Amino acid sequence: MKLTSYGAAREVTGSRHLLEVNGKKIFLDFGMFQGHRKESDVKNRNLPFDASTIDAVILSHAHIDHSGGLPLLVKHGFKGPIYSTFATRDLCNYMLMDSAFIQEKDAEYMKVKMAKKNAKNKQAPMEPLYTVEDAQKCLTQFYGVGYERAFVVTDGVVCSFYDAGHILGSSQIHLVIYEKETKKRFTFAFTGDLGRKNLPILRDPQVLPETDYLMMESTYGNRFHESILDAGKHLEETINRTVKRGGKIIIPAFSLERTQEIVYHLNLLWQKKLIPDLPIFVDSPLSANLTEVFMNHPECFDTDTFNEFIKNRKNPFGFGKLQYTHTVEESKALNSYNAPCVIISASGMCENGRILHHLKNNIEDPRNTIMIVGFMAKDTLGRKIEDKQQIVNIFGEPHHVRAEVVVMDAFSGHADRSDLLAYLSQIKGMKKLFLVHGEAEQQEAFKGFLNESGYKDVTLNEPGQSYEIP
Repeated sequence: MKLTSYGAAREVTGSRHLLEVNGKKIFLDFGMFQGHRKESDVKNRNLPFDASTIDAVILSHAHIDHSGGLPLLVKHGFKGPIYSTFATRDLCNYMLMDSAFIQEKDAEYMKVKMAKKNAKNKQAPMEPLYTVEDAQKCLTQFYGVGYERAFVVTDGVVCSFYDAGHILGSSQIHLVIYEKETKKRFTFAFTGDLGRKNLPILRDPQVLPETDYLMMESTYGNRFHESILDAGKHLEETINRTVKRGGKIIIPAFSLERTQEIVYHLNLLWQKKLIPDLPIFVDSPLSANLTEVFMNHPECFDTDTFNEFIKNRKNPFGFGKLQYTHTVEESKALNSYNAPCVIISASGMCENGRILHHLKNNIEDPRNTIMIVGFMAKDTLGRKIEDKQQIVNIFGEPHHVRAEVVVMDAFSGHADRSDLLAYLSQIKGMKKLFLVHGEAEQQEAFKGFLNESGYKDVTLNEPGQSYEIP
């Protein structure tokens, strides 16, 4: 078997890992690159292989950096099955259609902007990576499979999904492989994005069966998160401090998982009367749709969430003054709202979407707080705010960052170094470890630490480089 990483190799986004076994080609994930716009566009558009030769895709979860390239693959000729958990399939119904819609609208906007700027501009207008029609076609190729249900991917390759505890429906991919030519039987697993223990709502990551070769994410391989047990207290203090000075709390959050997690914590604080009875807006139509998917998949919930809310027929994502905005008019109205409130909006990395308007209107007011609750890739606006740069560009114009910036990595859905080490200690029979989905500095430091801890055969996957297994 041969493994080649075409994305998320020495970087975090664009998860694309190709397995070639028994004459078949199987992708583990096919995500979209995110970050510097021009660089990402080139990476996303140019496929260094013939998409029509791919036999199957196994998808770990619905985040766009893992699933967002699937319609592009289909557009270029891929006709095979896309295997995922049921929850991932249902989430992708919204995620991929939303991605296509945004691309089409962005392309229309840029065409108008270019035409106004220079009527004689001969530069080719920007085209979307794929259209809504491409996304619709892609969705017909999904096959849902339950956790711990073995299924045949291709001849000699049997797959089972195990809960990764990262987002709703996220899975670790465990493969039992029989090579016909060498008559070797071995196991290979891919963690996808690995979650943390004791996160709210979701079950903890499952322990994999015996695994010979493991490909593991390393996003926070050289960092430690704050305890999730402190997250609620930190959130409470930040809200109360901001409200006291008459400000707004602006929270850029991924529509999938992080928004629902923040809303869940706010619900608990509101019920206990630990925060004021202030308006809380979720300004993302996609978030509203995805929250409905959450309610349709209680099989993914941990025991506490199931017992407290689902068994008692309560909605953990709807309470008090929580409001989900849908229309553009409702979103624009928030810009003139002059009282303390919480605004949760996408995109999570502040690269597009409604959050840009909220940042533009609130980032220069020292009464306000910008709360960073998720991973921000290099070169994104979110990373620049997280790094507390004094001036950032929003819609091409400079803005002074006068609002308080609070970084709360306790909400991170990615395992940190201690989580990854605890996870590895439970893997039996591992002969070799491949590290993906991590920035170079994080990976180098983590590899050194792993070597010191007794894990000697550790490979940092390089982009486009192939590795023979076994």
